[in-house]
Amino acid sequence: MRIVSGIQPTGNLHLGNYLGAIRNWVAMQDQVSAQGGECLYFLADLHAISMPHTPADLGANTREMVAALVACGIDPDRSILFNQAQVPQHAELQWLLNGTARMGWLNRMTQWKDKAGKNREGASVALFTYPVLQAADVLLYQATHVPVGEDQKQHLELARDIAQKFNNDFCGEEVPLFTLPAPFIPPEAARIMSLRDGSAKMSKSDPSDMSRINMTDTADTIMQKVKKAKTDPEPLPSDKDGLEGRPEAKNLVAIYAVMAGTTVEAVLGTFGGEGFGKFKPALGELLVEKLAPINARFLELREDRAALDAILRQGAEKARALAIPTLEKTYEALGLVRN
Repeated sequence: MRIVSGIQPTGNLHLGNYLGAIRNWVAMQDQVSAQGGECLYFLADLHAISMPHTPADLGANTREMVAALVACGIDPDRSILFNQAQVPQHAELQWLLNGTARMGWLNRMTQWKDKAGKNREGASVALFTYPVLQAADVLLYQATHVPVGEDQKQHLELARDIAQKFNNDFCGEEVPLFTLPAPFIPPEAARIMSLRDGSAKMSKSDPSDMSRINMTDTADTIMQKVKKAKTDPEPLPSDKDGLEGRPEAKNLVAIYAVMAGTTVEAVLGTFGGEGFGKFKPALGELLVEKLAPINARFLELREDRAALDAILRQGAEKARALAIPTLEKTYEALGLVRN
């Protein structure tokens, strides 16, 4: 089993990032390595330039994301952790696969429609061909499985379509060049909502810092944010159905359940009938306890640029060693002279 997954390097990492994605990466690492497989995790900095960006921020955010991943439990000795820009084979394979991908396929991509909006003529070519680079990201390493959520199923299907068409067009009766990756459905990721609006996802783009728990927040700040989180005047219900129509209460209970490694029902069994005056301090203390070691490690790593660069460099060396054979076979299959 070889799993490949990427994440865009964004700044201001928060609780939603950790519970929504990073925690599952750690679980996959532990599960797959125990079975003798391997995980490749990359910072998708080439994808990031498909949208307007600030170069200095991109570099800083890439290193910050590495610090966060390692602090959360990604082990560079058990997983291959790198950024795309140091493995040029990603971009090379994307170009080679552009001859196989079809305009109609890309036009149907939901994320292209969403991100380009009404100004498609003004969107970058990189945004349009983004899914081809995603296909290259996984096909380059002969990935057997790719973690997918609802918003990525369409992109994995495209990667499989590109791989299948390339194999049919250029491999003839020979052994297919590209492995068709299967979806890996990770445990349901926690959907963490804003502390100020239970109907909106926790996000770094929210102008209010009180809406999120940042990975850099101190214990005092975490407690303050939880105590000031928006709630309603009613006590917590005794069963899950009682949370319907109460988005803020539902969000806080869900956060407690995930952080405690228990169920919403169990949390309500303990706090049902209690007001938020009792529940919020308990939630704050739980968050401080669970996040403190991650926070300390993250802050330590974030300041050690040399160590972060070394992690990326070593990971890229391992990734290139796996990528080069597939890329060379792709050139050969296309009849491109490389002597």
